[in-house]
Amino acid sequence: MTATTYHVSYLGVVFDLDGTLVESRHDFRTMRAAVKSLAEKAGIPPGELHTTMAIPQIMAYTMDRLRQLGLSDGVRYKFEADANRLLDDMELKALPTTKIRAGSVPFLERLSGEGYRLGLLTRSSARFTEQVLHGTGLRPLFRAVRTRSDPGPSKPDPEALLRLLKEMMVPPDRAVYVGDHPLDLECAIAARVDFIGLVHPSPPGPKGAEEELRRRGARVVVRSFEDLRHAITGQA
Repeated sequence: MTATTYHVSYLGVVFDLDGTLVESRHDFRTMRAAVKSLAEKAGIPPGELHTTMAIPQIMAYTMDRLRQLGLSDGVRYKFEADANRLLDDMELKALPTTKIRAGSVPFLERLSGEGYRLGLLTRSSARFTEQVLHGTGLRPLFRAVRTRSDPGPSKPDPEALLRLLKEMMVPPDRAVYVGDHPLDLECAIAARVDFIGLVHPSPPGPKGAEEELRRRGARVVVRSFEDLRHAITGQA
């Protein structure tokens, strides 16, 4: 854990899903390339998008750039719908290899039993999320769930996190968001919600993930559910 910790009596804890509570084998390289191809077919000039960009960045850039290019709302919304359908289908292919992180259920059960309100904010689709949650036994533990498929903005837009907290009836200053990716951190910072990075040391966690979160401003990064509970509760 980093030397800096928070000193807040939390009411709600929001979790990311993939990479945080479960392990999946999404082919993100292929997914990024497919969304990039759709964007170029919609009117984005070749060379403006790169497959090193995260999918939310490709989506946001494309929607804004198509407007700048003077293309109609119909073109923009068709791209968005087509991209989401494509991502939904590609995500479902990872279901057979998706498995729960060891210790997730007892950890969440303990937090819930101690009175914390638990929420889930993910970039995954509703279909993928619900099947994973029900298949792993995690679904009953969450007071509220928000996915990419829900109406309104999605992560990393801070409004997605704020809407989830409102549903949980948790003020932002009494909440913490737990995730493993810089986009999770970006979302929390923009929403003015505390963030704790959870970086599992065993594969398939990306190498250098902890250093990257710290470099981008994460004050607290942990490497186990035990350390995470301490960071949330302040108890050993």
